[in-house]
Amino acid sequence: MSDRALQPTRPADGSGPPARDATGRTRLLAAVAALVTVGAGLGLRAVATGDVAKYGGDALYTLMVVVLLAPRSTPARAAGIALAVSWVVELLQLTGLPAELSARSTAARLVLGSTFNAPDLLWYVVGASAGWLALRVAVRGRKTG
Repeated sequence: MSDRALQPTRPADGSGPPARDATGRTRLLAAVAALVTVGAGLGLRAVATGDVAKYGGDALYTLMVVVLLAPRSTPARAAGIALAVSWVVELLQLTGLPAELSARSTAARLVLGSTFNAPDLLWYVVGASAGWLALRVAVRGRKTG
């Protein structure tokens, strides 16, 4: 099976661009999945403490990026880009710039964090892998359905 993107359906004859309603539906599903992922991360922080909350949130952060990329990319590419983005954000924390921005903005703190933590790099791999697997299952389900 190929690592095909979660592409919207095309017209019956296979020609032309995807139907508008299918494209919109795919994007809507990705947006809903991203919101569910954010909710899961917030819920995890509300009910769990310590490493479970912290590292679970890291994995979910990367998973959310995978989900947002899914409508326009293959599962492998979405996971790879999400992992790269997560690592860049984490490594940027070594510069102190995210800490400075986080001190001024809650949004910056949520997106960029503030301090580098090496184990986060591993948990981003977990989130990217979970996203890749979920997208592969979704692609397989669309092929058989």
